[in-house]
Amino acid sequence: MERVLSGIKPTGKLTLGNYIGALKNFKNYQDNYETFIFIADLHALTMPIDPEELRQNSIDIVAFYLAAGLDPEKTTIFLQSDVPAHSELNTIIQNYHYMGELSRMTQFKDKSRKMNNSAIGLGIFAYPVLMSADILLYNSDYVPVGEDQTQHVELTRDFVHRFNERYKTNVFKMPKAITPKVGARIMSLSDPTKKMSKSDPKGDIFLKDDLKVIRKKIMSAVTDLDTNIYYDPENKPGISNLLTIYAALSEISIEEAEATFKDLHRYGDFKKAVADKVIEVLEPFQQRYNEIIKSNVINGILNDGAKKASLVANKTLLEVKKIVGLYVHE
Repeated sequence: MERVLSGIKPTGKLTLGNYIGALKNFKNYQDNYETFIFIADLHALTMPIDPEELRQNSIDIVAFYLAAGLDPEKTTIFLQSDVPAHSELNTIIQNYHYMGELSRMTQFKDKSRKMNNSAIGLGIFAYPVLMSADILLYNSDYVPVGEDQTQHVELTRDFVHRFNERYKTNVFKMPKAITPKVGARIMSLSDPTKKMSKSDPKGDIFLKDDLKVIRKKIMSAVTDLDTNIYYDPENKPGISNLLTIYAALSEISIEEAEATFKDLHRYGDFKKAVADKVIEVLEPFQQRYNEIIKSNVINGILNDGAKKASLVANKTLLEVKKIVGLYVHE
């Protein structure tokens, strides 16, 4: 059976963009693939974060996974830091990545522009290497990612070719990035030219926001002076973003969403319809989240997940250690 692997970094509050781009899609893989979904807590250390916040965010993500429909009987759910093989494979394969290719990664360049170079941690620069280790430990066939992470998967593919060629092996499978057909990039409600990114209280819809707050944010979303509702990200970014949200949550195409509102010429009515759809989806999601948090099932799921993940990851790691010449004593 083919494998799917993905994860979410527990930094900041998860948003509607995270739900549309990742959470709601994960459950669709578990019936057709061997599915590994993790909490990327080691990746969260690349930027300063309060320890208690990191712990709580990690718990929240597990609850969000379950609330979104992941079944621990079908999907292996685990903490990245609970499987030491991630760190060990990262240490090995960093020797086969090049400074030049890592410095060309868009996320690193974006952070470099915003920060003083002398204050950028090594973890940010080498982030894609650990991501490669995550993917390769499980011989992942498919890696669901946002558009901003596809470059990292391509780097992993380059590494697989380089490593397998060097050692004349097929130990690493060639992974393929997959992104949602609709909703791969949800934008801020207050500035639809920027991605919804966990850091804009007015423009972000957080998954734990009160439903009244969610409705208010959508009704206050930036649009334009026109009154026609159609998809045009360049000239109508606000309306296009709301259409994308509606389409993604309704599980229809952008064209079908446009047709739904083609005779509507009042933005207020359009925003109300979008808000109704968001609340229709998030209200039961929040209820399930709250039930899961109160149920005390999370530790057991993580313990079981770490054991299942380690069986696969340790097998891959052992093969790699033998291939590169590390002495392995049985």
